[in-house]
Amino acid sequence: MVQRTFTVKSLWDEEAGVFYCESDIEGLHIEAATLDEFEEILNATAPELIVANHFSEAELAATPLKDLVPTILWQRPDKAPAAA
Repeated sequence: MVQRTFTVKSLWDEEAGVFYCESDIEGLHIEAATLDEFEEILNATAPELIVANHFSEAELAATPLKDLVPTILWQRPDKAPAAA
């Protein structure tokens, strides 16, 4: 069975001043100044990376479309950075 649930966690890097991710999606690397930007990048790139890096051509050909749609759980940081 193909993995259908993936996890993305957003973390704040105080030194760099960006949110970055920890994830089990191969190839996903996000750095963003805001959570809105983080979420936009996540939504634009994660599904394509899942298809490209987590499914073989044989799985794509043999699996019904409804079973290919992944669930992406993403977690915002516990607290937002202090405003400057």
